[in-house]
Amino acid sequence: MTSLDPVLEVLDKDGVRLTVEDAVATVTLTNPAKRNAQSPALWRALTEAGRLLPGNVRVVVLRGEGKSFSAGLDRQAFTPEGFDGEPSFLDLARGSDAGLDAVITEYQEAFTWWRRNDIVSIAAVQGHAIGAGFQLALACDLRVVAQDVQFAMRETGLGLVPDLTGTHPLVAAVGYARALEICATGRFVHADEAERIGLANLVVAAGDLDGAVRDLAGALLAAPRDAVIETKALLRGAQERTYEEQRTAERAAQARRLRDLAGLAD
Repeated sequence: MTSLDPVLEVLDKDGVRLTVEDAVATVTLTNPAKRNAQSPALWRALTEAGRLLPGNVRVVVLRGEGKSFSAGLDRQAFTPEGFDGEPSFLDLARGSDAGLDAVITEYQEAFTWWRRNDIVSIAAVQGHAIGAGFQLALACDLRVVAQDVQFAMRETGLGLVPDLTGTHPLVAAVGYARALEICATGRFVHADEAERIGLANLVVAAGDLDGAVRDLAGALLAAPRDAVIETKALLRGAQERTYEEQRTAERAAQARRLRDLAGLAD
């Protein structure tokens, strides 16, 4: 990636903008006036962004405009009127179990594609990352955070649970006991603690956030794409495999790489 690479705007709707520069895509939350609060329309736009990624993209950066990454779910969702053209959450709660499950499944799709094996996703997080904002940062493979970051999982305090795919990566990052404490208390996790417990890969000054993410993206692009894809698949599967199963998976992956390098791939 160089400064001469053209920047292509692929999507700009409902508080989400997707731009692509060579092998790096950037997904930006674009409603700083509301601290990038989230809505069903925004989630559908995030899902669409994942579907529109060009095949040459290797790194996806997720960022939020303004002082906050995302302050979480727009509280308008809990009002009787909800969002224009959308059923309110209260209306959804009155529906069937199957209907409610289908809706939540659709919402979750905005948070799942960031861990695809063919990309590495980086969340650039500043200011508030609360509730759905925290879960969106957790959806990414890596997190680079500013010193003013404030992570919090506030769903439990509202009588709800985190349901936007954040519980699995949170437990994987910090362990069950700390994840439970963070979720059940709803307390803030600041930058120093986030780095210490594994929520953040790197903490930088707010003014250095974009530069640090660019440097990380460049480092990720330095390795051959297929090797990164195979390595990510190995690491993602390690949590579910036994030690012996992981050894077997390593051998199979290495055999594929060696055959590919020798020009003997099927």
